[in-house]
Amino acid sequence: MNPAPTLLALLALAASSAPPAPTGKAEPPAEAPVMSVQQLLALPQPPADHREPYGEAAQQFGELWLPAATPVATRLPVVLLVHGGCWRARWGLDHVRSLGTALAKEGFAVWSLEYRRIGDEGGGWPGTYQDVARGADHLRRLAERYPLDLDRVVAMGHSAGGHLALWLAGRGRLPADSPLRAPEPLALAGVVGLAPIADLAAAAAGRVCGDAIPELLGGAPGELPGVLRQASPRELLPLGAPSRSIVGERDTIVPPALVTDYAAAARGAGDDALAEIVPNVGHFELVDPASAAWPSVRDAARALAGHR
Repeated sequence: MNPAPTLLALLALAASSAPPAPTGKAEPPAEAPVMSVQQLLALPQPPADHREPYGEAAQQFGELWLPAATPVATRLPVVLLVHGGCWRARWGLDHVRSLGTALAKEGFAVWSLEYRRIGDEGGGWPGTYQDVARGADHLRRLAERYPLDLDRVVAMGHSAGGHLALWLAGRGRLPADSPLRAPEPLALAGVVGLAPIADLAAAAAGRVCGDAIPELLGGAPGELPGVLRQASPRELLPLGAPSRSIVGERDTIVPPALVTDYAAAARGAGDDALAEIVPNVGHFELVDPASAAWPSVRDAARALAGHR
């Protein structure tokens, strides 16, 4: 028996199973997974200091945090926090309590709004907007009992809540016959949008949140131009208040381009509007005070409130 073929076969097998020869180039490290919704829901969510109603419906209330130590005669800057969740009833304010707690530790009073959403009686257009507006204006009542500085109110919202936070800044531009018009809307020192859905027409075309935008408005944006002009921050530009929008580079729910395009449009209309893309961050890290996005969120709120 000739051993040569067997030896050649063994050599060929060894060559095929050997690791590839080094090329001198290091392989890039694998990207860590972004935060999932399950991880978001698993975050500790400490309770607020106070729960205050601003209306009669079950969803018309807010939660208030105050810093642990407030010097006498000090008026506190306020973060008006609006949670997201595609405007749907299944998502309440409980998942942003860790963010409210963290902001209070930074010296802010935090007023976190609940509101009627898609699936709630009275939610959608115009009820969702009316609730957020009424909840924001309720800060005047709260300031009679708590040391709040109403000249330093910064609205902060995540995702769908970012849309509503920006809308609050622009509601003074609503037409006189709008069902959302208020005689003296609370002025804002600025808005921090966390992956805000600021352009409803563009977001609906891209199916951001699936069919939620048509459900919110009562039809497709293109079929309801009068509603869209009142409902979308993009249509209300210039808002007249500075905004700082923050989005994760790896956000697959709200595309970063949607955020940066809105900021560019706002600047073009005359607003002080900036957008920041946080590297290697997804959608939900923006409301996690332990994430890499937290310094950007904290610093934006501080800057707009003039709080150091």
